[in-house]
Amino acid sequence: SVRIMAAVVEEGAADESLYPIAVLIDELRNEDVQLRLNSIRKLSSIALALGVERTRNELIQFLTDTIYDEDEVLLVLAEQLGNFTPLVGGPDFVHCLLPPLENLATVEETVVRDKAVESLRKIADKHSVAALEEHFVPMLKRLATGDWFTSRTSASGLFAVAYPRVSPALKAELRSMFRTLTRDDTPMVRRAAASKLGEFAKVFEKDFLVDELHQMFIDLAVDEQDSVRLLAVEACVSIASLVTEDQKADLVKPSMLALIEDKSWRVRYMVADRFTELQQAVGEKMTQEELLPAFSNLLKDNEGEVRSAAATKISKFCESLPLATREQSIINVLLPVIKELVNDPNQHVKSELAGVIMGLAPMVGKEHTIAHLLPIYITLLKDTTAEVRLNIISSLDKVNDVIGAAQLTQSLLPAIVELAEDGKWRVRLAIVQFMPLLAAQLGQEFFDEKLLGLCLNWLTDHVYAIREASTGILKELTLKFGGEWAAKNLIPKASTLAKDTNYLHRMTCLFCAATLSEALSKEQVVRDIMPIIKDLSEDHVPNVRFNVAKSLARIAKNVPAPFQQSDIKPMLGKLCGDADFDVRFFADETKT
Repeated sequence: SVRIMAAVVEEGAADESLYPIAVLIDELRNEDVQLRLNSIRKLSSIALALGVERTRNELIQFLTDTIYDEDEVLLVLAEQLGNFTPLVGGPDFVHCLLPPLENLATVEETVVRDKAVESLRKIADKHSVAALEEHFVPMLKRLATGDWFTSRTSASGLFAVAYPRVSPALKAELRSMFRTLTRDDTPMVRRAAASKLGEFAKVFEKDFLVDELHQMFIDLAVDEQDSVRLLAVEACVSIASLVTEDQKADLVKPSMLALIEDKSWRVRYMVADRFTELQQAVGEKMTQEELLPAFSNLLKDNEGEVRSAAATKISKFCESLPLATREQSIINVLLPVIKELVNDPNQHVKSELAGVIMGLAPMVGKEHTIAHLLPIYITLLKDTTAEVRLNIISSLDKVNDVIGAAQLTQSLLPAIVELAEDGKWRVRLAIVQFMPLLAAQLGQEFFDEKLLGLCLNWLTDHVYAIREASTGILKELTLKFGGEWAAKNLIPKASTLAKDTNYLHRMTCLFCAATLSEALSKEQVVRDIMPIIKDLSEDHVPNVRFNVAKSLARIAKNVPAPFQQSDIKPMLGKLCGDADFDVRFFADETKT
């Protein structure tokens, strides 16, 4: 640190701009953690001031020798060094960054090690083949054979970036080292190897994939620690996607089925979570013969977490079933299990099911949807858990496209009307947002008879989000049904709200009028909307007048120019003289 400081001070004699750099270097050894952290974050500035040669010979050496600091400082340092290639002279000298990063890859704190490995992977690509073999691979060997488990866990993440570019002899060594890591005495090392096996498999030659890597996978898939076996699931996906159809049956299938039926629920959970990826990797034949019954079993698993993870995959799994047998597979194999999940004691399972069950309707067609799925939808719509009801409502459009408005109305409308007054405001909001779609399907006459009253009642809901959303859907309905429909059904309600004793309802009336002005003709705005606005501009509550001043800017765009001069400007002029400052401020801004 003293030598670096002296170098900067020497140059600083000729250039005063280097003084701040000298301060940063001094702070690298300061007792205050925040000062050290600040200096490390500006390490690139120090390197630029020193130049590439001194950075390589002095700064990097200093950083290598002093890797004993707070974890937050080391984390920033590990990240910075990954971007240091141009600061040490480019790819020809990038190997000088390996020593400090190697040290960082062995520290106890996991996030620091992970960031060091990330930076090492980044700079591995910058090495030439010769430099990789001369500098990077020896470092990898040291990490892989280190006494502390921390270095061996870090090594697992570096094999995939080094392996493709080295000589056949070194490749053999790297395969042997990785195999040793998969059999390490320390579970943490085996976990790290299991998590990187799939990535390593993608750069393996086909011959070694079967001869060597498959055995590593077998070892990890039957490991005594469930935390290792669950990570083997991802490796299973990668290996299955890389081998031939025949090899899948011989090499992947036995271990895959063992993982699916593992005694640990955490392993089965991981299988359920990765199930559709596994399905894509093994292909249609094995999916139909092996994965379909296995998926059914996961949906019936003893553990709620496993059933929940499997339930989220129902729609996606069914989409990828062989088309020729898909409908029958869903009806005969999966639906009986799904019907049991509707009454599952775990609310998370039902919630996940409600989020995806609607997606089955297009796959099984109208007849089966009415016969098998509608009863499930109705049961879930009446579930005691708000999230379950919400998830069903949010996907109603998928069913509507399959069974049509008439059947939807007959079967689900009573439940929808009931949910429109649900105690949970998020459920009511979902119904509000679904209303324009429902109106489009049902037609104006039926909508007016069954649902219009609900829409108008939402304008006085005690939750602001519902009131706000309802003004938006009334605009959509007006665009669909026309201005005269609005004049007949909406304007009278707005006029009533304008005289309501609750000022919040008068505010809602104002927002509704401003929103409707964008869907009506200019003549209708003048005739129906402006009288309401004029009354509210004289409201005794300042907050109402204040919002009138804001809304007039929006409404003015939707009235004839002469009316702006004859009515809106005088109204704004009056508001500009209001006793309340906020009203005057916004009125003046709108007028301008």
